[in-house]
Amino acid sequence: MTQVTQALDLTAYRLLGRSGLRISPLALGTMTFGTEWGWGAEEADARRIFDAYLDRGGNFVDTANAYTNGSSERLVGEFAQGRRERLVISTKYTTATRPGDPNSGGNHRKSLVASVEQSLRRLKSDYIDLLYGT
Repeated sequence: MTQVTQALDLTAYRLLGRSGLRISPLALGTMTFGTEWGWGAEEADARRIFDAYLDRGGNFVDTANAYTNGSSERLVGEFAQGRRERLVISTKYTTATRPGDPNSGGNHRKSLVASVEQSLRRLKSDYIDLLYGT
């Protein structure tokens, strides 16, 4: 078993596939940013986590439209203000967002367009760097 003996350098950027984007070796996952699911990080704690990641050179932030009912994207958008250009923000869609509405999720065009529009508003951005269909 190999033991890690030194801290991971978040500025040892790697290419993201053939996109040309350079990203940190570890992404900051923000699924627990917000407490709308009855657990997770309060805004102040999420801000400290986000800032610590960026202060150490991290630049790859992962979220999703359904994480904490949209609060994750909203918090990421707030925290990214003034620093958006240096970040690579990924988000996901396809999870149903309205119970009982079979078209509020899925990999079809209606879901994709609605999800991207909502994500852009919450992220306070005019672009998404990487969009996953889960």
